Amino acid sequence: MEPLKLSRLLYRAKVWFSHRRLSSSISQAQRANTRKEEFRSRVAAGPLLKDFVSPVPASSAPSCMEEDDDDDDPHYITESPPTTHNKVYFETYGCQMNVNDTEIAWSILQKSGYVRVNSATEADVILLVTCSIREKAEQTIWNRLKQLGFMKRKRCNSQGPMRIGILGCMAERLKEEILQREKLVDILAGPDAYRDLPRLLSVAETGQQAANVLLSLDETYADVMPVQTSSNSVSSFVSIMRGCNNMCTYCIVPFTRGRERSRPVHSILEEVRMLSSQGVKEVTLLGQNVNSYLDTTSVQIPSTETPHLSRGFSTIFKPRQGGLRFVDLLDQVSRIDPEMRIRFTSPHPKDFPDEVLHLIRERHNICKQIHIPAQSGSNRVLEAMRRGNVSGVHSHFILYWMYLLLFIGVSLSSDFITGFCQETEDDHQQTLSLLRDVSYNAAFLFAYSMRKKTRAFHRLIDDVPPEVKKRRLEELIEVFREEAEQVSQRAVGSTQLVLVEGVSIWHVMINTLS
Repeated sequence: MEPLKLSRLLYRAKVWFSHRRLSSSISQAQRANTRKEEFRSRVAAGPLLKDFVSPVPASSAPSCMEEDDDDDDPHYITESPPTTHNKVYFETYGCQMNVNDTEIAWSILQKSGYVRVNSATEADVILLVTCSIREKAEQTIWNRLKQLGFMKRKRCNSQGPMRIGILGCMAERLKEEILQREKLVDILAGPDAYRDLPRLLSVAETGQQAANVLLSLDETYADVMPVQTSSNSVSSFVSIMRGCNNMCTYCIVPFTRGRERSRPVHSILEEVRMLSSQGVKEVTLLGQNVNSYLDTTSVQIPSTETPHLSRGFSTIFKPRQGGLRFVDLLDQVSRIDPEMRIRFTSPHPKDFPDEVLHLIRERHNICKQIHIPAQSGSNRVLEAMRRGNVSGVHSHFILYWMYLLLFIGVSLSSDFITGFCQETEDDHQQTLSLLRDVSYNAAFLFAYSMRKKTRAFHRLIDDVPPEVKKRRLEELIEVFREEAEQVSQRAVGSTQLVLVEGVSIWHVMINTLS
């Protein structure tokens, strides 16, 4: 064949194959587009998300004329059903604030479908509301965890796994140490994380440890109505604020409960009214420093007056202006039920206003009992504690409060710490003198134990030997008991209004023996 003809044939063959490949590519693309269109059509004709959930009954659907804050929420989303292992048992340690925290935590869990039981052996969840103010309080929790660990290991498989949680100050202070040292602890929740308890427990059900110990600048649980642990209780605690700003050198509270923030007045009044309707005869307003209470959220006309410190005291914090203060709150609370007794704890002596004292004298249902944490009788020790005292204040302080005691007929109680850093024997004797001069009718006496994170831990030395602390504490207890007995003796022959809370065990024993 001639070369010219051969080249023409090769060219035609090349063109033919090129057209064939192009046609094949176009056909494949067309088939792919056809398949996509068919898939879209099938999806469009298929079921929607609403076909997989139960429709909202017409009777429960909100009316078009009703105002509903949740109107934008998708009604096909419902809450998860409560866990089948939902029996919870609480153990509360420490101060009155922890009692109130227990009621808040229980209120939150109750709404999530949990049931409260009165025995740890029948519980699926055991929650310890803990205290971290002293080493002895923490050691009590460590010992209890060993007992619960034994109970957890011996639990029958048919009962399901037992979950153990640490709540409150100890969870906030120790965090990782608890999770690492005690593998049996399933959840940790700090004082500002109780709203997260249902989620934490759900995570724990999967076999993982769960923790939330974040502190808040605004959490007051104002919208959570605490549920009392006892349905027939005649007294109750009402938290009015959380946290503390005083930063005393020995105190761990600012680090475990955060900065100070106050609960709105209307929320407190609502709770007190509810307690009154339930037959509660006495409420105690709780706060780390109730006299620094300040509600700036109230719609009422705020006060522009700057509070004055007590005589002989100073503060490192700038005074805050405006808002409703503790005397305003106490005034409104005492008006709710004239037959309901009102108490409060604890005030700091540096900012105890005279207006509160006048109100106590005026209102018969505000108990004539004032708790003033003195901590020490030595000015030198008080300065080391950063209690806001200036030189020589305690002598004036004693005379001032003794005058008030006679003027309005109040009884005084206090807190004392012995064996603080560099406390001398002379400092100790001054504290004993304070106990004798004031004659407290109640007192909480403790030997100092250093807490990590505090200013004392970083700046001071815990140099008082344990045996000296023990001996000084015993002497404080002895002097206090002597003075308290004299206070009781002076009340012999007087008529006092008392609150009967229940049957005394001593009464039962006497009846049994007779």
